[in-house]
Amino acid sequence: MTAIRRAAVQDAAAIARVHVASWQTTYPGMVPQRVLDRLSAERRREMWASRLAEPAETRTWVAELDGAIVGFVGATIRDEHARPRTGELESIYLLAKARRQGIGTQLMDAALRDLAERQVESVTLWVLTANAVARSFYEQAGWRATGETNLLDFDGTPVEELRYELSLKS
Repeated sequence: MTAIRRAAVQDAAAIARVHVASWQTTYPGMVPQRVLDRLSAERRREMWASRLAEPAETRTWVAELDGAIVGFVGATIRDEHARPRTGELESIYLLAKARRQGIGTQLMDAALRDLAERQVESVTLWVLTANAVARSFYEQAGWRATGETNLLDFDGTPVEELRYELSLKS
């Protein structure tokens, strides 16, 4: 049974493990392998502990399967690239064993409900252009690519990401 709940500071280590494992299983061939090999759950734990201690505008939810955290989503009510009343789905990551079970959709829905309650009218996200699986997931959920791209720098290697948008207006 999957449970979705708001993340707490004590979840930082588990979220960090999911974050690193998800990157390492999702991004080979999209992000330089040397970047993936250097990822550290301990460094991510510190970042997540800090972020969860002072959530401000960003909120994080976790998915628990049989009592263990297997995924998370982060969303914020600000998007520096967008107009007012626009939120951003900052991250959504799952362990490989938790994929294709509806857990990602449950996480995304929790974040979108919260953003709607906070009067957000539209939501954006950025996804690696080469990540066809994620792009298909978002498109099936009603997101549309805006055509806007951005180049990320991964240890000197440029990697393109594409912006998507979803209206929360009824």
